[in-house]
Amino acid sequence: MHTLHALWPQLAFGLILAGGLYLFITEKVRIDVTAMLILLALVLTRTLDPKQALSGFASEPAIIVAAVFVISGALASTGITEHIGAWIGRASGRSEWRTIAVVMPIVALLASFTHHVMVTAMMLPLLLRHARDRHLPASRLLMPMSLAASLGTTLTLVSAPAFLLANDQLKRAGSEGLGIFSITPIGVALVVVGTLYMLAARWLLPKRSGEGGEDDFLRLGRFRTELLVVPGGQWCTRTLAEMQKAIGPSVQVLGWLRDGVARTDLTAGSPLLGGDILLIEAGADELMSLHDDPGLDLCAITRYGRSLSGEGEPQLVQTVVAPGSEFIGRSIRELDFSNQFHAVVVGLWRHRGRAVERLADARLREGDLLVLWGRPSRLAELATHHGFLLLAPFAGEAKRRLRAPLALAILAGTILIAASEWLPAPLAFLLGAVTMVATRCIDIDQAYREIDVRIFVMIAGVIPLGIAMEQTGTADLLAQGLSHMVAHWPPLAILLVMFTAAALLTQPMSDAATVALLGPVAIALAQMLKLPPTPFVVCTAMGAVVAFLTPIGHHGNLLILRPGQYRFGDFLRVGLPLTVLIGLVCAWMARWLWLGGPLLPRLH
Repeated sequence: MHTLHALWPQLAFGLILAGGLYLFITEKVRIDVTAMLILLALVLTRTLDPKQALSGFASEPAIIVAAVFVISGALASTGITEHIGAWIGRASGRSEWRTIAVVMPIVALLASFTHHVMVTAMMLPLLLRHARDRHLPASRLLMPMSLAASLGTTLTLVSAPAFLLANDQLKRAGSEGLGIFSITPIGVALVVVGTLYMLAARWLLPKRSGEGGEDDFLRLGRFRTELLVVPGGQWCTRTLAEMQKAIGPSVQVLGWLRDGVARTDLTAGSPLLGGDILLIEAGADELMSLHDDPGLDLCAITRYGRSLSGEGEPQLVQTVVAPGSEFIGRSIRELDFSNQFHAVVVGLWRHRGRAVERLADARLREGDLLVLWGRPSRLAELATHHGFLLLAPFAGEAKRRLRAPLALAILAGTILIAASEWLPAPLAFLLGAVTMVATRCIDIDQAYREIDVRIFVMIAGVIPLGIAMEQTGTADLLAQGLSHMVAHWPPLAILLVMFTAAALLTQPMSDAATVALLGPVAIALAQMLKLPPTPFVVCTAMGAVVAFLTPIGHHGNLLILRPGQYRFGDFLRVGLPLTVLIGLVCAWMARWLWLGGPLLPRLH
């Protein structure tokens, strides 16, 4: 009985771990819910006390991850990431190898201080357009880009939850912990090796151009609209090029009307005059930004907006022309929207084919998406009309481009404060996030939306899993069994074992959960071998983050799967040799940094 009582913590933890692994791998419930179920099970079985179980919510990793999401959102909101993406497109030239050579290092650098999935999502449409315009197979560009985003997370401690968890585990074990740039030498080596590998092994990449919807994917969210230069506004007498630079590179000017006459003689260097109308195509965010710019206005609002009746503050909404609608085939001018529906059409998105030059002359088709401006009471009446579907708030977010220099300065200051340890890293990044909101680089509501609550909750939930693994002796037990096997192995081989174990486990599980499980084992193993635990934990975290074996191993891979027309085997064929190479580089660099091994191989 006494033996059973002594073994109960390990037995309870083993059952909870088995159940948690099953849910993590099968994803029968979301990973954040699984993490919370594990946390509650640890408390109910008295494996952990409530304070230990809830410690993850106030932990350094959780705070830094939430702050990084807000800072990433501010960089996107001010147009910085978009400008960088457009510059990458221009610098890439027309050749495949040059595109890979330019894209990979810069994407990795972007991912080092922002969320890598956000970087992948930002670069995806830009690279698809780049591939289409230069007649390159999209599949030869998207996989290197996604890999670079994953490798970029190894450049700093704050860019991946796995490294933050690893640092937390090292501190709890009594080790000194890691600085924000402690893993940077390994990250730089991995980015260089990864880029050279992709350039040398391009023949392994499939040649597919994203058939089956690439053009639709590119066009989605591109709205045709008309822009009025407000007389006496900030853009009067300034050139079109200056305005385009300020409002963003993705806004395409299709025509220029002055005094109601189309002018083909006006160029980007020509000055804008009050009353000029620009015919443009822009994304949802750009359309909202243009609407908010005091020096510009959406032409239809200026022309018809004052005559609109109704209650409530005017707002933008979007609706779809229904199948069989009585409006199909009729132009916006003929329908006289402002009088018939007490709303004005300010934008049009069309699934296939181009709209006519003037928005008012566009004849509606089934599936056309219209952006309308009107008052809520009148829009509520329009929502019940059988000719339209899905009346909903317009999905665009206005960009705050004039605050881009300020956002960059705040990011630089945050990094400097964290690196100099003037403030602890969690407080430095929290200060950066709050400053971004306080200086209106990002709206407070948008800041909250940018935080991926699932990742925050999952990190808070898996930290107690690692604590329980240590306290119940399970980590020591596993490490003891492993130490008997590798006792006489050289440190380099043991580091490779930890990397490999994490690389395999992270395919069905998240990188944070993998480190939560294997980190304590790595620490216990190092202690038994009387070696510093840092290289073992770092190699474990590296294996969890950069193992590029399957499309399900990283969220970024899932984003490129359909647009690149990839198959499961494509990732394995490209990723298996690469992961082996990355594992060797990680182990070699970790041995050099923390175990006094040689940087260059000794030749005898």
